[in-house]
Amino acid sequence: MAKDAWEILKTAHEGTTKVTSVKLQLLTTKFENLRMLEDESIHDYHLNILDIANAFDSLGEKISEEKLVRKILRSLLKSFDMKVTAIEEAHDFSCMKVDELIGYVQNFELVVDNRTKKKCKSTALTSSTEDDVVLGNFVGDEDLSENLVLLGKRFNKIMKHVNRAGH
Repeated sequence: MAKDAWEILKTAHEGTTKVTSVKLQLLTTKFENLRMLEDESIHDYHLNILDIANAFDSLGEKISEEKLVRKILRSLLKSFDMKVTAIEEAHDFSCMKVDELIGYVQNFELVVDNRTKKKCKSTALTSSTEDDVVLGNFVGDEDLSENLVLLGKRFNKIMKHVNRAGH
């Protein structure tokens, strides 16, 4: 009877091991193919990377910080190439944390987005009249409103992600 129980446990464990192995293979493919999308923010891309890393972890295989950092740097959009090069030259990947990298890249994203917005607005509102002062104040208020809307959208995305992860 003990031998029969042992055989049942052994068969169940081998089946579980095979299922885990297949899941790990699928996750590895997903991880290797993951790239940042054109309309995706760094924050959203970071959440996608963390989802996959957590899935690996739940299957008993931890992905090193260095591997995650290298993956993120390889899979960012071309618009981040300047920042990636600067980071590669200035930092040791074996010591860098993912959160540290994301901070650098998010700062770059914010600066580029801000410059792009200002460039578009200044081009559209260029004038040599007294109305410039009024328009300038209005543009500042508009920036604040846009930032609040953007913050709200990002908060909603985070909440959707949290709700999906919780279920």
